[in-house]
Amino acid sequence: MLFARLRIYASFVRFSHSVFALPFAIAGALLAARQGTLTWRAIGWIVLAMIAARSAAMGFNRLADARLDALNPRTATRELPRGAMSAREAIRFVIIASIVFIYAAWRLGPLCLVLSPVALAIVFWYSLAKRYTTWTQMFLGLAMAVAPVGGWFAAGGRGGWEPWLLGLAIGTWVGGFDILYACQDLAFDRIHGLHSIPVRFGVPRSLTMSRAMHVVAVVCLFALSWVTPLPRFYQAGVGAVAVLLGYEQSLVRPDDLSQVKRAFDMNGYVGIFYLLVLAASIYGG
Repeated sequence: MLFARLRIYASFVRFSHSVFALPFAIAGALLAARQGTLTWRAIGWIVLAMIAARSAAMGFNRLADARLDALNPRTATRELPRGAMSAREAIRFVIIASIVFIYAAWRLGPLCLVLSPVALAIVFWYSLAKRYTTWTQMFLGLAMAVAPVGGWFAAGGRGGWEPWLLGLAIGTWVGGFDILYACQDLAFDRIHGLHSIPVRFGVPRSLTMSRAMHVVAVVCLFALSWVTPLPRFYQAGVGAVAVLLGYEQSLVRPDDLSQVKRAFDMNGYVGIFYLLVLAASIYGG
């Protein structure tokens, strides 16, 4: 029974999707640690903070969208619309996850604690943005861009271009693949008066914007090696990331959105692969 409930909660917040932002938070911490020392304890608190923040954000998103999810055939089987979880349970989950995030931020230092409510406000706003602005996917990118900057500050980093380049890279990367994902709901969003980049610009132009954002992401990752010493191995790894993103984009065409979920799921591998490349570049000798 307990295991079944845990599975529901994990599905509720799509726990597996934590791999999108978490590798970049650790990447920011690894880069900052070159100015000092990064302990396993700090990494543990960073991981907990990231998982808690993302869980709180996703839980809030599910609460905010429960009525719309029930109307959309693609999302009608989510936990709240089908009754697998009550709204009260979801609210309690979001509150607990938010408290855990703030506590973890406190353990990482005064600056992280002060910035933690700002981070929560940013990630919560994304869930409401599609009711008010075309640029919903950009706000998700902004929410995810907090990760490497937070990791940088958590590990004691202060000045430098590194966290901002990583933040821009993950922001454009996430915003780019969220545009692909939003194309699936174009008809539904138009009927219900919701806003998104595909609603405003249509699928073909939106795909062009997504691809341009992924180019910016790759350029930012390459630029990181220009502002901090990294070996050629790092640049080769970023080249491999570019190939993965190019393949992801090739799966989605204006006249065929059947592979959107497959393209979306690929991003988990992109983040993990990039973290491994960066770690090997820093500590590989």
